[in-house]
Amino acid sequence: MTKTYEVRTYGCQMNVHDSERLSGLLEDAGYAAAPEGAAKPADVVVFNTCAVRENADNRLYGSLGHIASIKRENPGMQIAVGGCLAQKDRDTITRRAPYVDVVFGTHNIGSLPALLDRARVQEESQVEILESLEVFPSTLPTKRESAFAAWVSISVGCNNTCTFCIVPSLRGKEKDRRPGEILAEIEALVADGVVEVTLLGQNVNSYGVEFGDKLAFGKLLRACGEIEGLERVRFTSPHPAAFSDDVIAAMAETPNVMPQLHMPLQSGSDRVLKAMRRSYRKDRYLGIIDRVRAAMPDAAITTDIIIGFPGETEEDFLETMDVARQARFTSAYTFQYSPRPGTPAATMDEQLPKAVVQDRYDRLVALVNDISWQENTALVGSTVELLVADTSAGKGGKKDEATRRLTGRARDNRLVHFARPDGVDVRPGDMVTTVITSAAPHHLMADGAPLAVRRTPAGDAWAARNTPTPVGVGLGMPSIGAPAPLPVADGPACAS
Repeated sequence: MTKTYEVRTYGCQMNVHDSERLSGLLEDAGYAAAPEGAAKPADVVVFNTCAVRENADNRLYGSLGHIASIKRENPGMQIAVGGCLAQKDRDTITRRAPYVDVVFGTHNIGSLPALLDRARVQEESQVEILESLEVFPSTLPTKRESAFAAWVSISVGCNNTCTFCIVPSLRGKEKDRRPGEILAEIEALVADGVVEVTLLGQNVNSYGVEFGDKLAFGKLLRACGEIEGLERVRFTSPHPAAFSDDVIAAMAETPNVMPQLHMPLQSGSDRVLKAMRRSYRKDRYLGIIDRVRAAMPDAAITTDIIIGFPGETEEDFLETMDVARQARFTSAYTFQYSPRPGTPAATMDEQLPKAVVQDRYDRLVALVNDISWQENTALVGSTVELLVADTSAGKGGKKDEATRRLTGRARDNRLVHFARPDGVDVRPGDMVTTVITSAAPHHLMADGAPLAVRRTPAGDAWAARNTPTPVGVGLGMPSIGAPAPLPVADGPACAS
């Protein structure tokens, strides 16, 4: 019988995309995704881990402890652990959880099916952690989570040395894909119905450093604008130190590059930025935002902020609050600093008391939410075009289900809950034009009837993926006449 699998993902967008590759690899090896809510557990459970967040290891071992009892009742079951925590902890995982069958790192996700087979045959745990990338992940099979929106990796790894971050030691130095490979992947995705891509890298705007072209990222954005059928292009995440005016110009002048920028701030204090080894200061950061808004007045800008970095004073914190007021972020992902073993910041003096960090965190969140609400409220009465999200199979919110609303993303990536049109079948991947009627800090509402619904190839792709294939009964009768010709390939044979 076909073995089943389940992939559990923790952490960033890079991990989400890696999990799509893990799913693709397993299906290519003959496994099938375990049905949601199935009584029988999956034959293979893969944990794709993160080492960035606090208590990442506790969360993993807690999950492993829970699944260990399930494995005891299902002797053929296998457990695999990959991702950043696996890269960091290596043999520690099998020592603390000897029932884990496979441990693999960030540089060798392509080895998973072979490692599972080897563990099954040899009846012992397999640990394989490569120190550097041998095959760019885009060459691996991929099972895309969405039929209409896709991640596209343009680089992996990072050349920065931020004192709070462990990613460079786990993902390695930056390696860039060639532009032609990236564009070919995007064209293949569009041919399959994708209308939105997000260019992905640890530091996307330093793209090109490996092959010596400092303007490569802006050129890549402009090239995306020439792909017919590609309606939306986003990217994450840029580093303020490498952000250049040619990228701003490319964003403003390329119609399908969205008026949205997620650019981590981390701190508004120059003193803390220096201690973090962030190679920019607040004036440069605010200057980039000013130039982006001058070129794209409606751009939505979001950020990441760390509160409670070692040695952060009340004055430093107030400077961060001041930058947040000036920048007027659409939203901010705020984090309480936690020491990550293996980073310089973990051994710094003046680690702050939890109560101080919590107080500052609460004050910042209140400010950011207030600004977000003001910025969203300013959009009431405006007309927006939404890419309809997939809220099937429990992916939507309970309120949407109760009110029969649907959900979509505006061009600036704001989340909008909108009224379901009467008598019109709206599918995930279709486009809806509607008017904003109210606002909240983290979303917008459009409770009037939509102005227009545009069916798209993306909606067709979603429908094709989610329509059960009818099962017929063949009578064994040969067809009459010559067989139909094979389709002529007019593009890449497959998309990675």
